Amino acid sequence: MSDRPLQLTTEAFARIVEQAIARIPEEIRAVLDNVLISVKDRPTAAMLAEVGLGPDEPLFGIFLGVPLNERSLADPPLYPDTIHIFQDPLEEYCATREQLIEEIEITVVHEIAHFVGFSDEELERLGYG
Repeated sequence: MSDRPLQLTTEAFARIVEQAIARIPEEIRAVLDNVLISVKDRPTAAMLAEVGLGPDEPLFGIFLGVPLNERSLADPPLYPDTIHIFQDPLEEYCATREQLIEEIEITVVHEIAHFVGFSDEELERLGYG
């Protein structure tokens, strides 16, 4: 048995992620057609290293791919763009379902913003850091 105060099934967690995506304005959702958004238990060591985090530091989500503002028509991305949302770190961080829903929404928006081309500094200024 886990000592986490909050632990949802993968399906229930994925539904919250889908609801967060549905609340994003249509103009932004329209650019997500070729982006895979998946729920994973936790990030891999390589994912943590990619963002400069150690093995015990929490990572709620990650965008892997080429941001829209860095794309070239002559040199398209080799792999599909992917956003991973990590269930275990989010549940470990949140004490209530309401807090979890809010953190999932912030994480989804944050990672989509990276896909669109926002930097961490820009997201911090907008309150999504």
